[in-house]
Amino acid sequence: MNEVNNHKVPSASATVKTEVVCPNDANPMGILQGGRLVEWMDIGAAVCAQTHAGKICVTASINHVDFNAAANVGDIITIGAKITRAFNSSMEIFVQAFARKVLQGKKYLISEAYFTFVALDNNGKAVPVFAVKPVTALEKEQFNAALLRRRKITIKKNKSG
Repeated sequence: MNEVNNHKVPSASATVKTEVVCPNDANPMGILQGGRLVEWMDIGAAVCAQTHAGKICVTASINHVDFNAAANVGDIITIGAKITRAFNSSMEIFVQAFARKVLQGKKYLISEAYFTFVALDNNGKAVPVFAVKPVTALEKEQFNAALLRRRKITIKKNKSG
């Protein structure tokens, strides 16, 4: 299971979700609605978090969603979700969404975001999760950056609260 001493490697819970943009997912111009894309990204991130934690997980926050390009009706959307770091009961999940034009086969990045999930017990209380053991250079970079993002968010909350 890639689980060693209460640590799990990011690849053990990496998730890929695929959707097709249908007319009811799009605005009147035939462009995928941002809210629908974020919904799909949230589901992919939830599966990743729940696979890592082995528990039901809920969305705590979405940090900095970038919409880089549009997708249109008929495009195939591929969403990749991978854990970057676990804290106590929370986990940061990095999500990227790509669109592919079916007839052209061209795949391009349309969105990326960081989601934070919290693992819950059967009573809805937060519970500890496995730590993350990054393996690749990119995973180690994302692992360290996750702590910096968390610190910035904590500072911002303390200033406004």
